[in-house]
Amino acid sequence: MVGNGRSLNARALVVCASTAALAGALTGCGDVGGGTVGGGGDDDVLKIGFVSTETGSSAPFGEANTYVIESMEKWFADNPVTVDGAEQTVEIIVKDSQSDSARAGEVAAELINSDGVDLVLTSSTPDITNPVSEQCEANSVPCISTVAPWQPFAIREGDEPADLKYSYHAFWGLEDVSAVYADIWSQVDTNQKAAGLFPNDPDGQAWSANFPALTKDTGVTIDDPGLYPNGTQDFSAQLSAFEGHDILVGVPIPPDFTTFWQQAGQQGYRPKVATIGKALLFPSSVEALGNAGDGLTSEVWWHPTAPFTSSLTGQTAQELADQYETDTGKQWTQPLGFAEALFEITVAAVQEAGSTEPEAITEALSTLEVSTVVGDIAWGVDDSVPPYVAKTPLVGGQWRLDDGADEGQNPYELVVVSNTLAPEIPTGGEVEPLR
Repeated sequence: MVGNGRSLNARALVVCASTAALAGALTGCGDVGGGTVGGGGDDDVLKIGFVSTETGSSAPFGEANTYVIESMEKWFADNPVTVDGAEQTVEIIVKDSQSDSARAGEVAAELINSDGVDLVLTSSTPDITNPVSEQCEANSVPCISTVAPWQPFAIREGDEPADLKYSYHAFWGLEDVSAVYADIWSQVDTNQKAAGLFPNDPDGQAWSANFPALTKDTGVTIDDPGLYPNGTQDFSAQLSAFEGHDILVGVPIPPDFTTFWQQAGQQGYRPKVATIGKALLFPSSVEALGNAGDGLTSEVWWHPTAPFTSSLTGQTAQELADQYETDTGKQWTQPLGFAEALFEITVAAVQEAGSTEPEAITEALSTLEVSTVVGDIAWGVDDSVPPYVAKTPLVGGQWRLDDGADEGQNPYELVVVSNTLAPEIPTGGEVEPLR
């Protein structure tokens, strides 16, 4: 059951019916059945593995990871982690998933069995977090993950959460994002007919099967013409079905939404409000649309105006975003905060455990509470989610085009327009209908 008491559709939540079998078949993977314990074996070095997503179709999710990892390496060089009174240097070993589920499991196995890491961090959609988690479960190594709704992370077969012992996840759920979307739609005068743009991947399966029920009480009806494969180049069938729908909702990968939105403009489909998960999270994805990105809406997991501070560096969310823009010359991006939060959680867990032993770390995670740059994170306090899930704040935003931006300035600004679930995060305006 989700937090609002509605049951979740089993079809949507079978993320990978046999992820464990897949993991075991991969070259270099550990024995899925028995499992071996990883760990560096070096008492004065904390080895952290990071399965990042730096290339491939989901690369925008990992755009800030390299920056955060390099920043953390510098920070840890001056601030060794103290574990049970002894200082430990920190070594971070990074592997690129290449936006591929099979490779994500493969490189996670390499981190555990070849590099001997003490724990593994990962993020960027259930396509990546789940196979990494499966490897950690198989090898009895702690895994801390984020940036995937908790349902497709937790519910992998049938309609019940998996029994995970070493995997701890921090993110919001479908009950949260549907509430944010409903609030966005309520601010625009529509016919309450929504067109569903859902791909045939773990996110698309979960959202398409559960969103209609989760938004039913708002009066909005979601029509879904069927799941489409990632990489689709012709959306004529979907656009034909979408005629007369004032609302567009979906969770496509960034390049697919660019293709869809361009074809929508060519074929004359223009909803009054378009609220798109995944594809509209990143400045680079919106900029790829040119002026056609103006007014598009999406969920916002992290924003510089949020009143949160890093437990490691002491930077506020705004200071972290500003530093990122100064150092990289790029606009801040939502995964930036969550990449840093993974390291905040890691340090808090290891210090709470007083050990780098996997059982001690997972025991510490089970009741861990830590204030991070993405908000307060706590496990074991919310009976509406599995015990290995901690929920994070969520708001809604709208991309606004700055017509007066000078060359070199950011052409788009993400404005928070819905904070019903997280009133501590200030809004910057109300939703404006698409023109």
